[in-house]
Amino acid sequence: MLAKRIIPCLDIKDGRTVKGVNFFNLKDAGDPIELAVNYSQNNADELVFLDISATEQKRKTLHELVFEIAKSIDIPFTVGGGIKSIKDVEKLLKNGADKISLNSYAVKNPNVINELSKQFGNQCIVVAVDAKLVDNEWKIHLVGGKVATKLNLFEWVSEIEDRGAGEILFTSMDHDGTKSGFAINALNKISSSINIPLIASGGAGEIKHFVDVFKYANVDAALAASVFHYGHISINKLKKKLIKNGIIVR
Repeated sequence: MLAKRIIPCLDIKDGRTVKGVNFFNLKDAGDPIELAVNYSQNNADELVFLDISATEQKRKTLHELVFEIAKSIDIPFTVGGGIKSIKDVEKLLKNGADKISLNSYAVKNPNVINELSKQFGNQCIVVAVDAKLVDNEWKIHLVGGKVATKLNLFEWVSEIEDRGAGEILFTSMDHDGTKSGFAINALNKISSSINIPLIASGGAGEIKHFVDVFKYANVDAALAASVFHYGHISINKLKKKLIKNGIIVR
């Protein structure tokens, strides 16, 4: 069995780390470089950087900040936000990203998943999926959760895998920032239907939530932001607790 991964996430807006609830009411959460270095030194398995306002503002990802973070850490680094071309991907990888995360661009141009996986290898192609329950059906949302689509979550994750992505990052917008626990049922349904790694995101508030998502949703990694940024949960203590619960971690 592969070891489960713990992944802090830096949601970036205007060069600062931010965090909100259900994708709204964003508050400052600190300097991204300082946070990144802290996570790298304190046993985080990977780091995710999402430039959450790039698509909405119709601009490129913050390449200089990506470069500064990449040279400061020694753990795998995933970067997303504002990606609109293969050239964007090339530049991010050149600036130090180990993986790139597609979201809106992939939904609008699904063939790009195939193209990027063939050109760069599926190991570095992550597709991020933001969804919420609408009339009792999980629907995909774009542009940092601001644009609703009619695309069904479970149909989309199957297509993502079929097109060659190496990993899926699912965030439940209904759970994001609430600290009420991950969307276990949806995550379990996704993990049961795909054969590529699944990262759970949205809802982490206490150590028990991480234990539950690994035990009952069979995900490969759990991502969180505010509980790590504000020091509510220590990654080292979290991993010790996971081990006590029979969960293999790195």
